[in-house]
Amino acid sequence: MQPVSPEPTPKPAAPADLEIKDAQLIFNHVWKELEAEYGRENLRFPKELILLGGAPGAGKGTNTDFIRELRGITAEPIVVSALLDSPEAQKLKSQGGMVGDREVVGILIRKLLEPEQQNGAILDGFPRTKVQVECLKMLFDEMMRLRRDFADTPDAAHFKQPIFHIMVLFVDESESVARQLKRGKEVLEHNEEVRRSGLGDLWEERATDFDARLARNRYKVFKEKTYDALVSLKEIFHYHFINAQASLELVQENIVRELEYQSSLELDPRTYDLLRRLPVASEIIRYARQDLVRRLDGYKVEHPELMQSVVDFIERKMMPIIVRHAISGRADINSENKLFHDPIALAILIDIFSERGFHATVDLHHIEIPDHFDLQTGQIQCRVKKVFRFNVRFKGSEIRRG
Repeated sequence: MQPVSPEPTPKPAAPADLEIKDAQLIFNHVWKELEAEYGRENLRFPKELILLGGAPGAGKGTNTDFIRELRGITAEPIVVSALLDSPEAQKLKSQGGMVGDREVVGILIRKLLEPEQQNGAILDGFPRTKVQVECLKMLFDEMMRLRRDFADTPDAAHFKQPIFHIMVLFVDESESVARQLKRGKEVLEHNEEVRRSGLGDLWEERATDFDARLARNRYKVFKEKTYDALVSLKEIFHYHFINAQASLELVQENIVRELEYQSSLELDPRTYDLLRRLPVASEIIRYARQDLVRRLDGYKVEHPELMQSVVDFIERKMMPIIVRHAISGRADINSENKLFHDPIALAILIDIFSERGFHATVDLHHIEIPDHFDLQTGQIQCRVKKVFRFNVRFKGSEIRRG
């Protein structure tokens, strides 16, 4: 009798595999409950979701109202940590830890179905784990499926193209800990005044805001779990981290730019596929200076005489006029110089002004001028005069008046 070889012991699943399977189980369970509770035709989600994440103390709360105003969102932000008020959740949060994914996903999706969220919602603090990221991807897929299923029905208007914007604010550990402790001090002072005067509402007192060790632990949790989860979002959503250690004004400027960059997410997929061949403005300006220098050097090598003529024209004919308009920062100059019948000369002029810090544009106008009148036929023959109208703009002078 041949000996029977023992069956190989199955290898344990990799943590990532288990994580994704857990996400599928969690989401499928939540989604089935929603379909049974609300009915599929009533699963109407906000037309826009802004996912506001970042390191502890990065300024999520500080910038929420700014983002709401930018996007015209009237609903109060959904602060995920505030949705989880069970004693177990409070204990875990007080130690700098995190609440279970099943609870977070279930509560959050139900919150998104509330009527006041339909014009747009801001999620403060979601997603924070890779499981939540996977659930978010599945939510996006389900929203797309709902859109397709109801496309030709009277309810189609309630199932628009899902718009997801990702805003992730980042600060380093030392800045995070300092801001958490500063916030704790401000909370204590505020609450002391509320208790003394009886006016106002008490602010939440979080243990992590009063203990440097717990504050560092909270940041460590962010780096070890949330950071990687947010990075994995880039697989389907295009976004950049925003440096939140800069001034508030600069941070908000970066938020505006990031929302503009992500605007392609607002398009229907068919429209986006049509437009994606065109470069985004941020891609063009990234190397604009290098391209400008290369063009100017090219003119000097390939068209030296033409470039010299353009420089002479700017110096003699245009700069005296521009100098006189230094206060307004705008000069309009007309010219009939045949130099500019060559389109390369126009390109050289515009690039020279750009290199010098001006913004120049040109319009070509064709003006018909009577040149000959035929007495027998009464016909008027005209010649065409080309007039180049240059507009040069720059930052005008700021004059103080007493």
